[in-house]
Amino acid sequence: MNYLKLFRVKPGSRIKLKEIATGFTARHENQESALHELEKYTEKLREMQQLLYAEGKRSMLICLQGLDASGKDGTINHVLGAMNPQGTRVCSFKVPSREEAAHDFLWRIHKQTPARGEVVIFNRSHYEDVLVVRVHNLVPKDIWSERFNAINEFEQNLAAGGTRILKFFLHISPEEQLRRFEQRFEDPSRLWKISESDYTERELWDHYTKAYEDVLSRTGTKHAPWYIIPADRKWFRNLAVSKIVVETMEALDMKYPEPTVDIHEIRRRYHKAYKEHKAGKGKKKG
Repeated sequence: MNYLKLFRVKPGSRIKLKEIATGFTARHENQESALHELEKYTEKLREMQQLLYAEGKRSMLICLQGLDASGKDGTINHVLGAMNPQGTRVCSFKVPSREEAAHDFLWRIHKQTPARGEVVIFNRSHYEDVLVVRVHNLVPKDIWSERFNAINEFEQNLAAGGTRILKFFLHISPEEQLRRFEQRFEDPSRLWKISESDYTERELWDHYTKAYEDVLSRTGTKHAPWYIIPADRKWFRNLAVSKIVVETMEALDMKYPEPTVDIHEIRRRYHKAYKEHKAGKGKKKG
């Protein structure tokens, strides 16, 4: 099954999230049936990220968006956990600082974009400036609506500079969100995640849904596609994201760079030094 086509938002289409299943798991009935495929793509993630880093010509930006408890942290742990910390980075965007608020809304974002050879994951992103500000009426409509054009131009410039952009909307149901909130009360290691906004923001579910539908419809482009990932099942969410990232990287047709030194000469020196070392150890024993 081609996940790149199945979950991708077609540029110019109008999205209705209520029509998209949150519990879809493709041909897999449960986590056990998907385990082999999940392990395969986890290993592939490691290989592809190493190749991207070694080649040093391109970069990858992964944007994760979703309502509270949709699994952004879990996705990061899975995807980034499969990669080498050297060459990977996570950046989270919260309420802008005083310095950040004194600049245009993309100023703080641009500073965190990946360098060549690097994979960067945005836990929330520049899209908060057309989501939260809209739902909470923090800026007028004429301001946030203009930001869609700025975002598309920003992403187009990144793509032109060699950054491959993947954007994932983790799509969960209201029932699954509530179940995950309740799980936090039962797990001492998750209590720190509980906040007042969990439930106050939940009351704005329909407003966020409408805002996300506009985001997905207006900023899904060829060079920076959106993928709507059914996320009620964590294991399928991880599989779908991993597979899409891997297949996108494979399509880049990356290659390891040629050596910058004379390998034959270095090998010759190594063998000579090794023989001398062995000969020296033999004399000491004698």
